[in-house]
Amino acid sequence: MKSFNRLMIAAIAVMLVIFGITDWIILGQKKDSTDFYRVEINRVKHDIDAGTPIEPGAFQTIKGVYRIDGSDKDAFKSSSEYVIYSTGSGLYRIEYEEAENGALMSIFKAVNIGFAVILLIMLVVMLYLRERLIKPFNKLSEMPYNLSKGNLTEPLKEEKSRYFGRFVWGLDLLREKLESSKKKELEHAKAEKTMILSLSHDIKTPLSAIKLYSKALSRGLYTDPGKLSEVYSGIGEKADEIESYLGEIIRHSSDNFMSFEVKNTDFYLNDVIGGIEGYYREKLSITGTNFETGSHTNCLIYGDPDRLTEVIQNIMENAVKYGDGRSISISFSDEENCRLITVTNTGCTLPESEQDHIFDSFWRGSNTDGKPGSGLGLYICRRLMHEMGGDIFAEAKDGSMNVTAVCRKSE
Repeated sequence: MKSFNRLMIAAIAVMLVIFGITDWIILGQKKDSTDFYRVEINRVKHDIDAGTPIEPGAFQTIKGVYRIDGSDKDAFKSSSEYVIYSTGSGLYRIEYEEAENGALMSIFKAVNIGFAVILLIMLVVMLYLRERLIKPFNKLSEMPYNLSKGNLTEPLKEEKSRYFGRFVWGLDLLREKLESSKKKELEHAKAEKTMILSLSHDIKTPLSAIKLYSKALSRGLYTDPGKLSEVYSGIGEKADEIESYLGEIIRHSSDNFMSFEVKNTDFYLNDVIGGIEGYYREKLSITGTNFETGSHTNCLIYGDPDRLTEVIQNIMENAVKYGDGRSISISFSDEENCRLITVTNTGCTLPESEQDHIFDSFWRGSNTDGKPGSGLGLYICRRLMHEMGGDIFAEAKDGSMNVTAVCRKSE
């Protein structure tokens, strides 16, 4: 804000300097033009010397020419400006007035009015920019910093400005999203800790029984074959019980480590495909990858357009990362009440034995070759498609990878 105020003062100062220089130039020309009376006085003197009758109406600045008597004391009293001219025939009082250049004065007034209007408009515009743009933006400048520090509870005040209204709304949505994610993360951590503590406690019972059985067996307390069989069976049951608890921990950890917010609604497929096609056509043209989008009819899809965009982007990024860069295409087909969107890339080297695991969390195939990644992309795609009532599957065939998102059409 201080920088903008300094800029305003500097701009006004520059305008005033230009204004002063212009006036100085015009006033200098005006001064030159008002000296015209001297020229006409010289003409009068010449006519007096030549004895030519003087007609004051023939001059612009001469008001009168009077012959005076040197002994007349009032001869030098006049309300007008005058000069005394002495010749051999006597003394003459030549009265005059300084003529103003009317055209020059009109220019002077017009220039001054114009500069005043320009200065006023500039001042109004800069004040408007300061109040409507700079000041609101200055208030918002701390928001990203506060978000980075985790200060998520204080909402943004609504901004009536049409320039920042949507921006403020978007920032507030981001704040609410981060706050909601933080709350869900804390709730998940609490639930996970509670679940682990509960299962750990449950595991202690069968584990203690196994330890008792093992000690009894090591000391040879059981000699009866029937009792030994019962002990062995008990150990097996307790081991199965522990295995079931471990399976519960693994299932809980793999299914609930991420939460997804999906807002299903009806939307047109082209609203998603248009943005995907425009972005990747430009991106892949730089790398020289042939990119094609198959012909299709537009239709209403049931789901979350933002999440479907995320799914297709994940598939496309995998195609770019793990393909050979020769060709990527998007094709469409219909099956029952679903629209199938298939992304195909050339250069698939994933072994057939690994294809069943590509949608598992944290799993990465042998074809990654040190490429960066977390092994969560396709897992997230599957979770999102299931949340939207659809599905996703993949098939490697003839050196190409085909990943198909099954989208449910609106009823």
